[in-house]
Amino acid sequence: MAQYFQIHPTHPQPRLIKRAVDIVRAGGVIAYPTDSSYALGCHIGDKEAMERIRRIRRVDDNHNFTLVCRDLSEVAQYARVSNADYRLLKANTPGPYTFILPATREVPRRLQHPRRKTIGLRVPDHVIAQALLTELNEPLMSSTLMMPGDDQPLSDPEEIRHRLEHDVDLVVDGGFCGLEPTTVVELEAGQATLTRQGKGDAARFTV
Repeated sequence: MAQYFQIHPTHPQPRLIKRAVDIVRAGGVIAYPTDSSYALGCHIGDKEAMERIRRIRRVDDNHNFTLVCRDLSEVAQYARVSNADYRLLKANTPGPYTFILPATREVPRRLQHPRRKTIGLRVPDHVIAQALLTELNEPLMSSTLMMPGDDQPLSDPEEIRHRLEHDVDLVVDGGFCGLEPTTVVELEAGQATLTRQGKGDAARFTV
């Protein structure tokens, strides 16, 4: 049965943040809040945990995971970022955007798009998510907490607990954080292509 931590949305308790990260490092799957919606997260190197997230969401091997990063220095470690791309990233992070960029060799092949060798990265503007990432000191491999058959992500921590108490190791209750997934933008040499409209302002990437 999943553990359930009520973490303060603006002043996260360090003890609970550390315990949550210990669960991730031990191979656990967590449900945690972001600036767009709740997400499922696990350790970047844990194939078994990644497969558990796939089973929860009932998605196949083509499902794209996102690396949720603390800041742009982590983004540059996992993606090839041109100067023009960096300017766009700097202007729009942190925030509710997922950026699709060419993956570096640091990214496990199973996380890359199978044909295009790209990876989704984001830097959330959310206190709890940032506290988890700071304690972990590396990105969280993540997927929007959208259940099969639902048309919106889960946003109520109590409902997440009820529906996933036997599927995840921890539910981080940070309160309601929204129903919209991120806006997804593909970046290449400073050119932005909008691929999904979500919570973020798409006008920033359209001419």
